[in-house]
Formats: sequence, C-alpha cells, structure tokens
Amino acid sequence: MRAARLMSLVLLLQGRGGMTAAELARELEVSERTVHRDVLALAEAGVPVYADRGRGGGYRLLDGYRTRLTGLDRAEAEALFLSGVPGALREMGLQEVAATARLKAAAALSPGLRDAPATAAQRFHLDAPGWFAGDDPPPAALAPLARAVWKDRLVTAAYKERTRTLEPYGLVLKAGAWYLAARSRSRFLIFRVDRFGPVEVGDTGFDRDTGFDLAAFWAEQANWFTRSLLRTEITLRLSPRGVRLLRHIADPAALAAALDSLQPDGTVRLAVESDEVAFGQVLRFGPEAEVLAPPELRAAVAEAATRMAGLYGTGQARTAGWRWSSRSPGRSPGRSA
Repeated sequence: MRAARLMSLVLLLQGRGGMTAAELARELEVSERTVHRDVLALAEAGVPVYADRGRGGGYRLLDGYRTRLTGLDRAEAEALFLSGVPGALREMGLQEVAATARLKAAAALSPGLRDAPATAAQRFHLDAPGWFAGDDPPPAALAPLARAVWKDRLVTAAYKERTRTLEPYGLVLKAGAWYLAARSRSRFLIFRVDRFGPVEVGDTGFDRDTGFDLAAFWAEQANWFTRSLLRTEITLRLSPRGVRLLRHIADPAALAAALDSLQPDGTVRLAVESDEVAFGQVLRFGPEAEVLAPPELRAAVAEAATRMAGLYGTGQARTAGWRWSSRSPGRSPGRSA
C-alpha cells in the first residue's frame, strides 16, 4: 500500500511540477505528516525531491528528472478505459487501479499537455443514474463476479434457488442495475447481479470465445427483452396533436411499428406491455386519443373520463383562491437557459 502511495506521489509531482504538502495530502487521502515522511523516504531512496521554502513553496522534483514508472500494467490499462464511469469503477473495487493509471498517463504527457485531464474534467461529466435514483450499495455478488470476469475464472453461484457453474464473460451497468453476461452449458445468458446468492470464484480458468462481442450481445438481448414485454395490442384514433404525442408516450420498441400502421384518419395500432400499462398510456393522450379496441379498455377510459369530468365540472368553485405555479414539483433541479 505504501509503495503504491509513494509511486503516486512521484507521479503527481512529475505531472504538476510542484505541490504543497496540503495538496498532496488531499490527493493521496493521508495526513500532511504522512506526506512529509513519504518525501523523506523518497529522498533516502535516491529520488531527487526537494522542498521550496516560503510563499508559493512546496515539494518539487529536480528539473529534468523523469520517473520510469509510467508504464501501465494490464490491470491499469484495462481500468483506464473505464475512467469515464467512476461509479462503476468504485462498485467493482477498481478505483485505486484506475487512479494510478490516470496518474501514469498524465505523467507521460508532454509539459504542454499536462493540464488536459483537468481541462476535460471541468468541461464534461457523466452522471448516468436517473433523477431521484437511490444511492443503494452495490450487490454483494458484484465484487467477486468482477474479479472472475477480469481473470477469466469459473464461478459457482446460487441464482434463483439453483446452484450454477458459469463462465463470466462481462458485466453491464444498465440504469443503475448490474447484469452479468455468462456462458452456461454452451449458452450465453444474462443474469441480474442483485439476484445472485453466494458466489465462489474458483481457481480454474476458462477459454474465452474470441468471437464474443459483449456490446453486440447485450444490444441483441435488450432488444429481445423489450419486444417480449409487448404482449398485447390496442387500436386508437389520434388527433393530429395525438400523432405528435405518440413519440413521447409509446414504448420506444413499439413506436416504429405504430407509425407504420398509422392511417390517414389517425387510426393506429399500438403494442403495449399489459392492459394496465395501456390504460396509463391512453390517459396521457388526454382528449387527443379515442380507444377503438379492445372494448374493455374503451370502457375503462370512458369511466375515467366521466370521473374526471365530475372532478373538474365545478372547476371555478374548487380552484377559488388557487393559482397555477410554473414551478412544478416534478421539475429537475437547477436552471435551464
């Protein structure tokens, strides 16, 4: 642990030219006393680090000194390509490896480019989870599965009350949920990580199928899954405004087929997940859609419309003294231009 910290200290000084003890302590997440001890240890080991006194002082490396520790090992090189998703790195336990890889990459840059990482970080930031998503801890199975994925090791795991032996090929983070792509009995399958029970990583490796493409496999499985959810179909007659709303209300997997079915009078066939989902989607159209089929859905929407008419029929009396605010509770935080 200390060896990695000493290397990080040298790379920080090489990449930034000079830093105070307080700045180094903040970057390395240690005390200033620890920084002073580490600098002394580096000097005793022959690293030409020295302290500038006075205002604007700090620790520096002798001009022209370049460490030979900038080469990336395999783990660091792999983690470097995941640096854009810090949350995922943290949950898989790879944040320290990635931090060292970034320092090495920065130290290898020419002096004129050493501010590039900080410049990019101040201009682009990835925040993948949706609004109001809970900051839940990662599934307990994620860390051992991640180790097995990186090392191509067989795992024995409990999944849905069954014990399985799997060849873990890759992990996918989708909308805050982790999924494992693995081969079981010559078949590639998707497993949701938070549904795993105890996971045991074996000492036995497996030979990866070199033709396996994780991104392509996930896209194929995701498309199949979304299509499989669309189990029923409804028929609507849409107004011109309803046709425009269709793109915002229909399930993305159903939109293309719905637009293909659109008739000049606004009649459209829309695939939906269930009767309950269909009911909610139709209500979002408001008066811009009429249900033509099935009759049960038409009756349910008619009943809802009757109840709503009762609620709003005496609108002036009910809303006396109440004014609409342009700031709705559902708005996202922050300002927009």
